[in-house]
Amino acid sequence: MKKFLVVISVLIFSNGISAAEDWGKTGHRVVGEIAEKYLSKKTEKQISKLLDGHSLAFVANYADDIKSDRQYDAFSPWHYVNFPFGEKYETYPKSEKGDIIQAIEKCITVLKNENSSREDKVFYLKMLIHFVGDLHQPLHVGLADDKGGNNFQVRWFNDGSNLHSVWDYKMLDFYEMSYTEVATNTDVLSKEQVEAIKKGSVIDWMYESRALCENIYDHTEVGGKLSYNYMYEYMDTLRSQLQKGGIRLAKLLNEIFS
Repeated sequence: MKKFLVVISVLIFSNGISAAEDWGKTGHRVVGEIAEKYLSKKTEKQISKLLDGHSLAFVANYADDIKSDRQYDAFSPWHYVNFPFGEKYETYPKSEKGDIIQAIEKCITVLKNENSSREDKVFYLKMLIHFVGDLHQPLHVGLADDKGGNNFQVRWFNDGSNLHSVWDYKMLDFYEMSYTEVATNTDVLSKEQVEAIKKGSVIDWMYESRALCENIYDHTEVGGKLSYNYMYEYMDTLRSQLQKGGIRLAKLLNEIFS
């Protein structure tokens, strides 16, 4: 009986760690599902060959899944970028271990290189799908001091939590919709609005997330209780970030495979 309880405890603890690292499985699948709606036929065909017919949503959590394998430890810092408020990414010292901006650039370079092996293209395609999702989670463009909000303690309804986890998965889970339901019920956008979302660079998109991160810190107190009012305040923002992530992922993929 004791062994059984230990196993259950380990599973719960492990699941808690993996779920708290980024959008969570639902959010990343939403980004992948939305992106597929904006892929060109040529891009869709080439991606299907690389992924053996699997969807973007199916592989969207690959970059998190491999964290359990120590041989991929070097990729862990690629999921985020941290620098102080008031600083600029371009001028602030870069992490020697890499960051999400460098990660996305690396993925694009490998995928565009005709000499890249099929194995490398499959790997970096899966990573790119995930990293573009991470880029649109505001706390992934956060502060090193509190580990991107992981040490920013709050209460989610009546349970202890942290700000990063709230944005990763707690709000979305509380929404109680599957990834296909969330992806299907995105805001209706005109062609002009879609084109506006596509504009800019990866750096520009990073700064959008950064501005949201600063807004979140301005409106969230350490130890504060976040519940229905917080959902009312930020759920539309969260949904918008997922939608932007999907549209922009499709833009990058279309450019890569055009």
